[in-house]
Amino acid sequence: MSRARAASTSRSIMLVLGAFAVLLGTACQQPQEEMKPFEPKTGKDYTRPLPPGQLALRKIGPEAYPDFSQGFNHRAGLEDAIRNSLDYLSKPSSKKYYPYGDVTHERAIASLKRFLQALQSAKSGQELDAAIRRDFDVYQSVGCDDVGTVLFTGYYCPIFEGRKQRDERFRYPLYKLPPDLVKDAEGKTLGRKLPGGGTGPYPSRREIDEGRILEGMEIAWLSDPFEAYVCSVQGSAKLRQPDGSLYELGYAGNNGYTYTPVAEAMIRDGAIRKEDLSLQTLIRYFKEHPDKVSHYCWQNPRFIFFREAPGGPFGSLGQPVIPFRSVATDKEVYPRACLAFHDTTIPRLYQGQIMQMRTGAFVLDQDTGGAIRAAGRCDVFMGIGPDAEAIAGRTLAEGHLYYVFVKSYGSEQAAATPAPSSGR
Repeated sequence: MSRARAASTSRSIMLVLGAFAVLLGTACQQPQEEMKPFEPKTGKDYTRPLPPGQLALRKIGPEAYPDFSQGFNHRAGLEDAIRNSLDYLSKPSSKKYYPYGDVTHERAIASLKRFLQALQSAKSGQELDAAIRRDFDVYQSVGCDDVGTVLFTGYYCPIFEGRKQRDERFRYPLYKLPPDLVKDAEGKTLGRKLPGGGTGPYPSRREIDEGRILEGMEIAWLSDPFEAYVCSVQGSAKLRQPDGSLYELGYAGNNGYTYTPVAEAMIRDGAIRKEDLSLQTLIRYFKEHPDKVSHYCWQNPRFIFFREAPGGPFGSLGQPVIPFRSVATDKEVYPRACLAFHDTTIPRLYQGQIMQMRTGAFVLDQDTGGAIRAAGRCDVFMGIGPDAEAIAGRTLAEGHLYYVFVKSYGSEQAAATPAPSSGR
């Protein structure tokens, strides 16, 4: 959200557990209590940076293509997500991020339009798969190991009780962007404007909390300190007001520090067991030990600032993120707004249980994240509220990530005009 997420949605590998599945089916389904924690191979670094100048995608031959037919039946929200990307690409400011390798701005637009036509005209998954193989080039992420391994996690927008004014119960603040925070033209934090001129490092989370340096900059108040922290990690929130309305907040900036997962210290200290790790476990622990919230949350120096964001949550492209269709990647090495296809495992809440299944699905690259760095990481937006929390907090699985770009296109196909909407 703009996790620009750094905004955070700065989400952590250490906040999540289990697998990823959006679709109904029979294969690999098992009840939540049988889900085993993900165990990465020894020594694998999913955030390994690429060599300077190298991009995340590599063109592959048809023999290495995944089975795109999987994405035909499971496409809720896909057309809307495509139109959101086209809307972003219609803005002149989007042109400065292209070309991406051999993908021009015009080709990115044409690819989305051609795929939308193929999706709407195909009568089966096999027809869609054939159309992609005929009309599109496929590029695969090199992943963290140069053989395509990508770690997938999930993020969401929480709904908590909150207030716009502090009272006896709601005492834990979220803050708006302070005037002394200095950012560059891309929104990257440069530091803190110093009284005598120049820029210095912005205070860390602990320094902000202990020094109370942001008093007067509060934008909302929560009743639970860890809920306030979760809002920061996810990069957005919807806070329920006394009249039942939702006060919607989105990412505005960060203090410039790298995200550090709090669970690492908690496991090391024996506060929680590695095999029990999930976002839900952390929430439960801090409900039982509220005196430990500051101690562990201060292990993460990164601090997120918020703005009012009605109609959100929004990704770093300024477009709404759509459950299971919007993903966050490192935009230093991945192309913005483009169509991708993932093959991984994702949890799904089904008949009161969290099930998992291997699946392939089409997604749009529409967000970024503070913990989502390099070619080996991808974060999937899971939705809003408690059900999305249950899924996002248990999403952690290896998989593969592919991007599709049309082979040939005419200038008339590349006009930067969003495709007509069907009832949005």
